[in-house]
Amino acid sequence: MELPFELSTAIEEQLAFIPVKKLSALVAKLSEDYRSGKILGREPYIRTYEEALAYMAFRLPATFAAAYFVLSQVKGRLPDLSPNTLLDVGAGPGTAMWAATMVWPELERITLIERDQNMIDIGKKLAKYASLHSIREAEWIKADVMGEWNVPKHDVVIASYVLNELPPQSIGSFILKLWESTASILIFIEPGTPAGFSLIRQVRERLLGEGASIAAPCPHSSSCPIAEDDWCHFSQRLNRTRLHRQIKGGTLSYEDEKFSFVCLSRIPGVDIKGIVVRHPQIRKGHVYLKLCTPEGIVNATITRKDKEKFKEARKLEWGSIVH
Repeated sequence: MELPFELSTAIEEQLAFIPVKKLSALVAKLSEDYRSGKILGREPYIRTYEEALAYMAFRLPATFAAAYFVLSQVKGRLPDLSPNTLLDVGAGPGTAMWAATMVWPELERITLIERDQNMIDIGKKLAKYASLHSIREAEWIKADVMGEWNVPKHDVVIASYVLNELPPQSIGSFILKLWESTASILIFIEPGTPAGFSLIRQVRERLLGEGASIAAPCPHSSSCPIAEDDWCHFSQRLNRTRLHRQIKGGTLSYEDEKFSFVCLSRIPGVDIKGIVVRHPQIRKGHVYLKLCTPEGIVNATITRKDKEKFKEARKLEWGSIVH
């Protein structure tokens, strides 16, 4: 996939204010910190406006790709949902907002909560390039996600790559605060790592206890069947622009973002038979699938003997829904 033209243009024009060599050095430092496990959203790793721009260049495309994948999955599972309002908590430069308006262009009112003024300033500048008034006129609230902010319930609430920035003792109360702010659905996205999935599992268990149901990715609202030594995650491939390759020092024309997520819902969704939780293994006469189903994890083998099923199985990808 690619970034929407308006967003891609906005990013490149904002980055034009920094020499490419300097931007590349800032991105290299952020990349080193990210690979070492540092939480980039925490101070003091991002202190200046230029560092915030470098963060945008480094992470916005990948987090957009993850958010778009997740929200598209949610729309497929909740086809009757037509949200009017979106709340993005820990919004950064507003990445999830752009993805959400691609999935639900009917969104009318968007509220973003972000503690860093540099991120807010960047987000507002990017928003000026949008054709949708909901993006241009979005309300930005400068506040810590664990601070005092009171907003009315929103149809869609999203917290993307936020839980891993919080102290462990604060996560439970944060989850409940967001659920209380949710009119229809609440979405969490975290890195596709064992630690990221552990946070998603924690959210899942906590809010199932509060009466929530699972809209995605799980095909059920029972206990998670993923073994403790495994983790549920997905991947989205994003095409890199020339500038993106240049500042990241990469030669590949794409990058893959891996992430874990869960969508909790107050409204009923579509029942499905399962979801593909690993890359399908396609062989000459067989397709091997690892599926999460209402009955648990199933390793299925589809053979050429069943022509229709085999034909359909060959089209499935990691993350595909099985109806």
